[in-house]
Amino acid sequence: MQTNWSAGSVLRRLAHLGRYGLGAPLLLIVMLCMMVVPLPPFALDALFTFNIALALIVLMASVYAARPLDFAAFPTVLLVTTLLRLALNVASTRVVLLEGHAGADAAGRVIEAFGAFVIGGSYAVGVVVFTILVIINFVVVTKGAGRVSEVSARFTLDAMPGKQMAIDADLNAGLITQEEAKTRRRDVSQEADFYGAMDGASKFVRGDAIAGILILLINLLGGLMIGTLQHGLSFDGALHNYALLTIGDGLVAQIPSLLLSTAAAIMVTRVSTSQDMGEQILSELFEHPRTLAVTAGIIGAVGLVPGMPNAAFLGLAGMAGGGAYWLHRKRHRQSAVEVAANATAPRSPDLGWDDVAPVDPLGLEIGYRLIPLVDTQQGGQLMERIRGVRKKSSQELGFLIPPVHIRDNLELPPGGYRLSLMGVTVGESEVSPGRELAINPGEVFGQLIGESVRDPVFNLTAVWIDPTQRDQAQALGYTVVDISTVIATHLSQLLKEHAWELFGHEEAQRLLDRLATVAPKLAEDLVPKTLPLSVMVKVLQNLLREGIPIRDMRTIAESLAEHASKSQDPDVLTAAARIALGRFITQHVGGSGGEIPILTLDPALDHILHQAVKATGTQGNIALEPGLAERLQRALAEAAQRQELAGEPALLVVSDMLRPPLARMARHSHAALRVLALGEIPDDKQVRIVATVGREEALSDARAGR
Repeated sequence: MQTNWSAGSVLRRLAHLGRYGLGAPLLLIVMLCMMVVPLPPFALDALFTFNIALALIVLMASVYAARPLDFAAFPTVLLVTTLLRLALNVASTRVVLLEGHAGADAAGRVIEAFGAFVIGGSYAVGVVVFTILVIINFVVVTKGAGRVSEVSARFTLDAMPGKQMAIDADLNAGLITQEEAKTRRRDVSQEADFYGAMDGASKFVRGDAIAGILILLINLLGGLMIGTLQHGLSFDGALHNYALLTIGDGLVAQIPSLLLSTAAAIMVTRVSTSQDMGEQILSELFEHPRTLAVTAGIIGAVGLVPGMPNAAFLGLAGMAGGGAYWLHRKRHRQSAVEVAANATAPRSPDLGWDDVAPVDPLGLEIGYRLIPLVDTQQGGQLMERIRGVRKKSSQELGFLIPPVHIRDNLELPPGGYRLSLMGVTVGESEVSPGRELAINPGEVFGQLIGESVRDPVFNLTAVWIDPTQRDQAQALGYTVVDISTVIATHLSQLLKEHAWELFGHEEAQRLLDRLATVAPKLAEDLVPKTLPLSVMVKVLQNLLREGIPIRDMRTIAESLAEHASKSQDPDVLTAAARIALGRFITQHVGGSGGEIPILTLDPALDHILHQAVKATGTQGNIALEPGLAERLQRALAEAAQRQELAGEPALLVVSDMLRPPLARMARHSHAALRVLALGEIPDDKQVRIVATVGREEALSDARAGR
């Protein structure tokens, strides 16, 4: 059977080996064999030719790459080609030293051609040409490319956090999809890896240039000794043979080395565009006709000087002037076409609604020292913590919390952060990067060394400590959290306080759509047949504002459907919904125990408040004398604090009429105080009155003559 060894079949076989992962190992084994096994001259000819062709391929690929990442394997290719060239140097050195006495063609036709044709058979000229090539390669190209690689790698790594945060900001703002964000993150990571690898690969090229000089000297001295001492050649004969072979060998290696160094310099100095290098240079270099026109004038003036090669200078000046005239006419024609197109095309408005940036529902601004917290490449966990907070808050409150738009703000302190709601700041603080916060929960057994501060969430005394003090602080009774947890906890607390402001018509419609999947008839009859969507939104906002989750949407909807025919007042419907959710509210604020400790109003004060509500003539409003209102707020706060110290919930139970105004008053007097209506407590729940609020206030008001 005859085997087809055409070029196409060889390439197909190599591709077949590459698919099985055998290409790279075979190449490394071949290079190792080249260093150990003697090669005949014809094999050296083939390998040297292949080396030159490979260098040209790499150079052309670098020229036509639109951006560095289009040739991301370049650092590895640079390493492999350098090793191949060094292996060829070892193989050719062995042949030159063993067979150099036989003549200039002993090491193959390629080395002979470079030694005879390129340098004209003169080893003195060869030494000069080789030295110039080494200087160009080592001092100019390689050194410059290495410096550019080093600076590019440093700046690329420094810019990674900002780029990653910009991608996350665009993703949170909805400007890009999740897949586009993944692609951008991968490009940023690959860009950093590429320039880091190029910084190291440039050292191989530089070392290769030094190795070329040393190999030349070793081959020359070794050849003279072997030729004169072993083969009995005269000094001139040995110098002629071995110098030509050594210099030819060096030139064969240095030319591919110079090509690869040039390719490396091109790759690290490229700017990512949609054009290859040739198109980019031509479009930018000859963009303006005046460039060629001024050049033509200067060259023409020099060509008129007596004694100058007038024909060369004037000819080049004429070509430059003709090119300037052609570019000028071309731009003039393009301008005329654009003017005609603009005259016929309808004029678009200067501005549109797309130019108005929407306000972010939730925003987080951070100082520059906190940027690593949002960079997952540096181990930052803040993004993951915020996602966890959004998920937990959404599950607890009953609707989807919008994404948090994160951006850096140089106006903030380096360790500062600011939380905003609808563009308005609702919380800000400052943390200490590199430290952890040890919070005093109320009872500790020692002091810690560090910066004493206040916890930004609960205003507790705390200390910024070194991470190595964590075990000591926990042993003393402190609660130790990292910076990401501090910011995430602050966000979680603000979400609970301002959840009602994040809830709107869109969220209400989503809840109705979900309700339609489990109770389609109820959702269909509720909105808009029975109740406008705006009223439903107001009721749900009232519940969220009073700290009541809206997870049980079916119960809320049934209550609204039952009472909407009697009243469309959001406050009345909110009270009805609270009564329907009474069992859930009681468990939510008072726990799951069988008995609930409650606070009540003194009967005299209760009577006064009922009269005040009736005097206003408006449901849910109350008009009190300022002194009485202040004393009542103080009494409520003191009663709530006593309950907290006793480890029990602070629950004030009043009549249905008094609950709305006292609930508003409680929000300003003590955050932990909850006001329940009598109708909200289930019949099977036992209550225990632990305190009566307002006896002194009622007596004072009675003495005042009310």
